[in-house]
Amino acid sequence: MGDPSEGKQCAGCRRTLRLSSFAADRNRRDGLQTRCRRCVAQYGATRYRRRRQAEGKDVREKADVPMGHKLCRTCGAVKPHSEWHRNSSASDGLSTRCGSCRAAQGRAGHLKRQYGITEAQRDEMISAQMGICVICPSAPAAHVDHCHETGRVRGVLCFNCNSAIGKLGDDPDTLRRATAYLEGNAWKPTLVAPGVCRLPS
Repeated sequence: MGDPSEGKQCAGCRRTLRLSSFAADRNRRDGLQTRCRRCVAQYGATRYRRRRQAEGKDVREKADVPMGHKLCRTCGAVKPHSEWHRNSSASDGLSTRCGSCRAAQGRAGHLKRQYGITEAQRDEMISAQMGICVICPSAPAAHVDHCHETGRVRGVLCFNCNSAIGKLGDDPDTLRRATAYLEGNAWKPTLVAPGVCRLPS
């Protein structure tokens, strides 16, 4: 093996480079590969792309990403590292999806797990409601409402209406009494015997 300060011509790019630019190869007389590390990497990437294409699979081209940024394979945008969640098991320490794509997929997964519907189905319901809450037509519909006993989706409500019927236990009788109370007809139990009260019908 020669002096590390000496140069060697790469069989790929034909440039004369320092010996440190070549990986070791014990089968060669000088103990180095004939192509520089960069050419070997490009050659390997080309073979990988050809193999993927022959198998009928998608081939992702390497994107030119500036330092401190990363390409999101989901949305195709190059974003700074500050917009990515941490992932200690990844080679670069960052998640494979940007924060916004991760949040969007999380919302879609929640709809499917919790209510058994897709985002498209939810959007159809909102469109059928003209984008407003079906209880109070003054707020936008944003929260899926469902029966806690059967799991059936009833519609899409605003936050206040959805939480209100939830706090009232999804009980129609309680809601009717609440309506009567708001209209000034507060119901009162009638004492019919010691310790026994009769509720109004």
